[in-house]
Amino acid sequence: MKKRILLGASAIIVALVAIIFGPELLDLYRLQRYIGASAEAYRSDKGPWPHPTDTCIGCHGVNGNSQNQAYPSLAGQPAPYLADQLHKFAGGQRANPNMGPLAMTMSESEIKLLADHFAKQPVGENRSFEPDPGLREKGRQLVEKGACAACHGARLMGHDQFPRLAGQGYDYLLAQFGAFAVGTRSESTGMMKNIAIAASPEDRKAIATYLASLAPENK
Repeated sequence: MKKRILLGASAIIVALVAIIFGPELLDLYRLQRYIGASAEAYRSDKGPWPHPTDTCIGCHGVNGNSQNQAYPSLAGQPAPYLADQLHKFAGGQRANPNMGPLAMTMSESEIKLLADHFAKQPVGENRSFEPDPGLREKGRQLVEKGACAACHGARLMGHDQFPRLAGQGYDYLLAQFGAFAVGTRSESTGMMKNIAIAASPEDRKAIATYLASLAPENK
């Protein structure tokens, strides 16, 4: 008898709470479901928390879409290219005070996971960059004359070991020209060093302006 009374009282209390706090409880339930679904999507896409890609957000933006002109966007970059650059950072062939130590701590499986993750992310436009129209047009002509598409693809979206140039940060592109010119960065064909050395400072600015202003194309 006492048990029935207690159960009845509990049911009444629950009903009263639902009436008084109904909207709040419903919102809390929805929030819990959202968090659960987000956590499951995170695990299926990136694996258990914490994940190496989370380290990249501060510089390279959410899902690898950087809006800082000094940092490259990783979204949509070919996985082989990303993996190769991490190996170069780890081995000292490419120098960077942040990327070097970070890459050295990564295992092969983490490098592959990171490269594969960013390669499949949707690519956003470089919306924080406003190109100078005159420099952009000059850059377009130089890019077409230099046949950059032969290595980087018709839309300059990159493939295999060749990086995506479309929509990259202006300051980053300019810095890489300088690095190739002085030899602090290299690539297997030697083509980029020749291009960088042959280009005047104004030409480099024009090319970087054009590339940074291009709207990337999602596959």
